[in-house]
This record gives sequence, C-alpha cells and structure tokens, in this order.
Amino acid sequence: MSTSRLMRAIRVAEFGGPSVLTLCSDVTVPQPGHRQVLIHVHACGVNPVETYIRAGTYARKPTLPYTPGTDVAGVVETIGEGVTAVKAGDRVFTTATVSGGYAEYTVADDDCVHKLPAALDYTQGAALGIPYFTAYRALVHKAQVKAGQTVLIHGASGGVGVAACQLSRALGLKVLGTAGTPEGMKLALQSGAHLAFNHREEDYTDKIMEATEGKGIDVIVEMLSNVNLSKDLQMLAYGGCVAIVGCRGPIEINPRDIMVKESRVVGVVLFFSTPEEKKECAALLYAGMESGWLHPVVGSQYPLDKAAQAHHDIIECPGAAGKIVLTM
Repeated sequence: MSTSRLMRAIRVAEFGGPSVLTLCSDVTVPQPGHRQVLIHVHACGVNPVETYIRAGTYARKPTLPYTPGTDVAGVVETIGEGVTAVKAGDRVFTTATVSGGYAEYTVADDDCVHKLPAALDYTQGAALGIPYFTAYRALVHKAQVKAGQTVLIHGASGGVGVAACQLSRALGLKVLGTAGTPEGMKLALQSGAHLAFNHREEDYTDKIMEATEGKGIDVIVEMLSNVNLSKDLQMLAYGGCVAIVGCRGPIEINPRDIMVKESRVVGVVLFFSTPEEKKECAALLYAGMESGWLHPVVGSQYPLDKAAQAHHDIIECPGAAGKIVLTM
C-alpha cells in the first residue's frame, strides 16, 4: 500500500490565460534526490516571467503538466544524499526549484537553497530569490557598473526594481528610478533612489536628462523594453548600457542611436548564472542583510487558491508596489 503524502499545489495542464492555473489537493509530495532539498513552503514569490511561461510565449516551455514558481521561503523538511549546507529545520529561501514553488512542498537543488536570516519573515524571503539575484546579475555581471556612475531603474517600485535600487545605492551609484504612481515613486525613494520620476508623464525623459545635466545615463535597468528601449537608447551617455530584464513584445529602434554613442544592449536571464556567479551574488546579499541595507518590500499577498488572480494583477494592474507573494 502506498504511503505517499499528498499536498495542495497549482498545476498547469495547458498553456493559456491565468485560468489554466488549477489548484489540486491530491498532488504527491516530491522526494529529494542526490544534492536536493525538500522544503515545506510558507510563501512563494510571483514573477512576471511565470505569466509568460504559463501563456506559452516564453522561449523555454516546461513539460506539461507542471507547477510554476521558483523563489520560495520555508523550512527544510528533509535533505537528500550529499547535502551539507542546510539541514532539517533550517529556515531557507530559493532562487529556483525542481518541482515548482506554487505548492505546500517543493524540491530544490542544494545550490539554489540559501539560509534565511532570522530578521526576515517568510514573505520577505519569497521576495529575495529572483528579484535580488536578477538585479545583481543585471548591474554587476552584465552592465558591469562602477561606483560613481548614474543608473536609471525603470519600474523601480516592483520586485526587481526595489532590489535594483537597494543594490545600486550600496554599490555607490547615483540612482534614478521611474514608477507609475506617487506611491511607487515614494517607494523608489525609500528603497535608495536619489530621484524618482513618473513614467506616465509625457516629458519624463526630458526631466531625467535635466537631472543628469545633459550627460545622459551610464546604465539603464529595463523592465519593459518593448515600450522603453528606443527612448532608453537616446538617454544613454557615451558608452552606456541598457540591461534588459523584461520584455512583452517587439519594438522598433534606430540602430544609429547605439552606433553614435558606442553603447550596448545586453539581455539578462538568471537561468544562465554559473554556480560561481550565484555564490558571488549570495555573498553580497548576505552582507546587505547583515548590515541592514537589504530589506525586501512585500506588496500584495494572495492565498494559494488565488494564484490566477495574482497572475492577472502582476500584468494588468498598474503601479507595482513591492513583490507579489503567494502564501500557503
């Protein structure tokens, strides 16, 4: 007779709109293999990329059916053979999962599991993985920022935006942020931006250029490149860089804007991070947690059975304010 435990989890059996996210209560609890960790999930972050994957429009498509979710926070239930960094009972957060995070339990490879400091709760832990590791990859590994440079962070009030503001300030950059609401602008400033601009205003790019005294921006972290890339290229300083974190479609640009400034446009995909890059990022983030400049901002929280609503809201509702999180 089977002794397998069952859990609640979101399952996706076909690609499509948010309604394909189905809550199932009879999903078998996964078991950790070699160098894997089973985590009792308390909270899981919701990321825009998960909506693209669910819709079937992303470059990488999971095998159906699947459970979405990568950045969870919870408690280690059991560990597989070869795991030494964590043990049962440890509070942890992840940057990726094997079995999916929109669930009461998930399995993750041990190099994607990190201890969660006591100062942070589980919802904050679920706001760490993808946002902070993505922001670090964009700023340091791809844009190769240097202290004293000026950085513009689009969508500075969202999950990655808040993380990028905090990281940029800690790295000694002059930080400019954009948001779509007064509340979002306030959050950007609280998160480390020196100046904030409303990207819904017609002349916001002129105001940004005025703030740089016409010199332009050294690095732009771009969350919605299909809307902003052409303007971004015109705002760059000589030799500047646009790091593309998010895109929801095509856009027409003039390559001359890149040529005349000898600027760069680079893509940012956390999936391609090497183990060494992950360790480097984790080391800086732990330092930030210890010294206090890293403090994840949690926005709207939804119970697991409202995952479809969370997917709708993260794309359709304007004015991001922190990280959207599912709670178990």
